[in-house]
Amino acid sequence: MSDNPTPSVYNLHQGTVPLLVSMPHIGTHIPAELQAQYAPRALQVEDTDWHLHTLYNFLEELGASVLTPTTSRYVIDLNRPPDDTPMYPGAANTELCPTHFFTGEPLYQTGQAPAPAECLRRRETYWQPYHSALANELARLKAEHGYALLWDAHSIRTELPWLFEGRLPDLSIGTASGASADPRVADAAMQACSGFPHISTVLNGRFKGGYITRHYGRPANAIHAIQLEMCQHLYMQEVQPYAYDAQVASRIQPVLKEMVASSLAACRRCYEK
Repeated sequence: MSDNPTPSVYNLHQGTVPLLVSMPHIGTHIPAELQAQYAPRALQVEDTDWHLHTLYNFLEELGASVLTPTTSRYVIDLNRPPDDTPMYPGAANTELCPTHFFTGEPLYQTGQAPAPAECLRRRETYWQPYHSALANELARLKAEHGYALLWDAHSIRTELPWLFEGRLPDLSIGTASGASADPRVADAAMQACSGFPHISTVLNGRFKGGYITRHYGRPANAIHAIQLEMCQHLYMQEVQPYAYDAQVASRIQPVLKEMVASSLAACRRCYEK
């Protein structure tokens, strides 16, 4: 299938199997007209889900569709609800238009955080096109195959005391506590990790899935969604310059490929006659 890029907002590669991989936090662009409002440190976009497109370089081989943004999550978080409802009540949360680093310090210069009108503009300019593309591609895949699997790919530093206590599990699989995917699909992802006891894995722990997983995962409508949050030490340097480590990454890539492929196969089995 052909690519369908919209470079200023997102890039969509259309695949041939009922699998869409979304990477909502890999964008690094902060528009020039906004940059002066941010703390200088923010322009390094340290909380990016770095290098996921490289890490998941097997997706084309699998025939997956892939959706990625160009804009940084510091401008708008594509994995938050449009009404900015907290995803994890009672815990530290990042907003639709984030105002803090993951370490807790302010993202913006004093008095420069976006006002409601600016948040609405960003939602219409960046958030809505990404989600329209996501919804349309899922609809295309379902119409062609009868079902679809959405894999929402994320990564994060292993320790972030402002957001979480202690050290995070290496791999956190989320299905909105079972609501966004058939249990057989989640079980397949977990089973794919079972042969790698040195990698810690949890299902529906601290990360149960963000807005994308919760909103689009509708097993009763033959659309299943899984979020995978993975610790960045598995494939890169977690401090500047945030470099990709191909040697380290080569040990986790077969696990990721097996997780994605096994989940898709389990999804397929749900609809076999």
